[in-house]
Amino acid sequence: MSTNFAIIGGDLRIIKLAKMLADEGNTVYTYGLEKAEELKGYNNIIFSEKISKAISKDVEIVVGPIPFSSNGVNINSPFSDNEISIREFIHYLDGKILIAGSIMPEVYNLTNDEYVEIIDIMKREELAVLNTVSTAEGTIEIAIANTNRIIHGSKVLILGFGRIGKVLARKMAGLAAKVTCAARKDEDLAWIRAYGHNETNINTIGENLGEFDIIINTVPHLILNKERLQHVKKECLLIDLASNPGGIDKKEAKERNLKLIWALALPRKSCTCYNSRIYKRHNL
Repeated sequence: MSTNFAIIGGDLRIIKLAKMLADEGNTVYTYGLEKAEELKGYNNIIFSEKISKAISKDVEIVVGPIPFSSNGVNINSPFSDNEISIREFIHYLDGKILIAGSIMPEVYNLTNDEYVEIIDIMKREELAVLNTVSTAEGTIEIAIANTNRIIHGSKVLILGFGRIGKVLARKMAGLAAKVTCAARKDEDLAWIRAYGHNETNINTIGENLGEFDIIINTVPHLILNKERLQHVKKECLLIDLASNPGGIDKKEAKERNLKLIWALALPRKSCTCYNSRIYKRHNL
């Protein structure tokens, strides 16, 4: 049995999801994906000129981006030149199921809970794990491609020891990198030691930053500010995995001619496959 979907905004993960849904015989209405060329060969993927046409009365499920928004005003739509207002988007959701990722509390407040069912897939632990593994592997790929050093023997600093920090540290150590992890909480510092990595308190980093060949930030707050960046050596590769505004002062890094890569939306394939399984689990 086919289903009518509306897909509004989103990145490459959402584009791949649209193709999967179309391949399964569903009808997919899109808005905010007009620059997604690979979707234009499908008869059952319909590009709508207005959001109201995409989220029509025939649509049962509305799919939004991951993350839902970067600025709290518009939803993420990198494959569109149009800004899609969150308020306008919500206006058309009555009676629909909304599936997206990292949905802000304001969205719940603006919707009528009696008429809109919201599923935030990033609150599902199994997806969070897959998301973390994809991010870690993508980060290693970026590190290999953007440094003249091999990972083996490189001194790597990972800022933050949450899900991504843990998995990334283990994978880097598996490649024989000399891994140091920075955290604030005593319990996290203890876990860093238990995993066999070097530890440092994130509040006291400074001159020691000059030791590292690769520095990777996972913390969504400014950590490497102007003062701290002056200690980073010129040949060090900086990778920021944190969402907007990131954890590394980008303007200062550019002025100091440091190599900085802001690596957003690394997880793609595993997230997309899991999205499809969510629809099946809910009989959507």
